[in-house]
Formats: sequence, structure tokens, C-alpha cells
Amino acid sequence: MVLLSGGLDSATTLAIARARGFECYGLSIDYGQRHRAELSAAAAVAEALGAREQRVLRLTLEEFGGSALTDASIAIPVDGVQRGIPVTYVPARNTVMLALALAWAEVLGSRDIFIGVNAVDYSGYPDCRPEYIVAFERMANLATKAAVEGATLKIHAPLIDLSKAEIIGRGNQLGVNYGLTVSCYQADQGGRACGICDSCRLRRAGFAAAGVVDPTTYRPL
Repeated sequence: MVLLSGGLDSATTLAIARARGFECYGLSIDYGQRHRAELSAAAAVAEALGAREQRVLRLTLEEFGGSALTDASIAIPVDGVQRGIPVTYVPARNTVMLALALAWAEVLGSRDIFIGVNAVDYSGYPDCRPEYIVAFERMANLATKAAVEGATLKIHAPLIDLSKAEIIGRGNQLGVNYGLTVSCYQADQGGRACGICDSCRLRRAGFAAAGVVDPTTYRPL
């Protein structure tokens, strides 16, 4: 089971899971995000990297708001990556997504869930830290019928301690077509990136540091 957003990190995570010999099922979440172009990117990535199946679940987290990614009245930050937890943090997003992945994994009889969280080149999100992954895995193994009956579940976070450049380098070795991915927090319907949000800045710097040509399509400012 691979949580697949359609961005750079989740695409690399899917490629790593495939390289480790897993038969992969991709789960994408339409949670009311402003950058919904990433969902089309997720489908393209799943097909390109040979996922067995890819599904999109629809949630309505925009009804709660509380994040620049789900509430159009909150501006996306464009002045550079700052310290602290930014307004692009979506309350409980990774917890909700992992819970849904856990549910499908248990139905399929899967004991492995992959998520592309990263604690090095990220924007300060608390649900991207190693201790969070450890805590969720512990909870999952307490809460599921499969685990109680002996099928212990593992949460894999293969990018957790990699820099963005290292992630790109690894994906490049595995043949990931990053031109299919969308990372921008305010990508247009065609998936073109703004180039100035936190996600775009981290992505662009990662390609430069990795010495890999950036295939991102940027829209005119």
C-alpha cells in the first residue's frame, strides 16, 4: 500500500517499494486541496511505475478549513521557507490518510504501508517526523484485527532522513519521470507550478543540488 499524492516524494516512494519487490496499490486522497492537479499526476505516476491498482478517495477536509491548502481565504506563503509550522499544514492530514491506507491494507491482506514523509527538507509539518511514524505503527498494530491475529503491520518511510537532493538522486536511479509529478501548492489545472511557494522552492533547490535537470513546467508569473 503506497500513499500516492502525485508529488515528487510519493512518486519516489512508489519506485522504491517496487524496487524492493512489492506489488503496489496506490491510494490517493482528494481532500479538497486547492492543487487538485496532483491527483491527475498521481494516476500518471501509478501507471508509469506499474502499480497494480490506484484508487482515489474523496474526503471533504475543506469543510474544516484551517489550512492554506484547503481554505482559499488563507494565502499560500510565497516569501520563502520560514521556521515553524506553516499555514500549509493540514490538520491531521497524514493521520487521516494513513488510517485510510490501513483500512484498505487490512482488506487486501497487506502488511506494508509506504508513505513519502521527509524530516529533512520539509516545511515543518509535525506529522512528517520519525517519532510520528513510530507512534502510528504502534497504534495500527494495536487497533487492527490482522495485527492482533499475528499479521504485524509495518509503516515504511524510506525518505524520512533523506535530503530533497538525495530523494531526487534515488528516484533518478530508479527511472522516475519527475515530469509527471506535481508538487506546487497552487498548481493550475494543467499542473503548471508557481515556482515561489515553499514546495516549489524546496523542489527546485533539490534538483539543483542533485545536479538533475528540473523537468517542472512553471507558469509565467
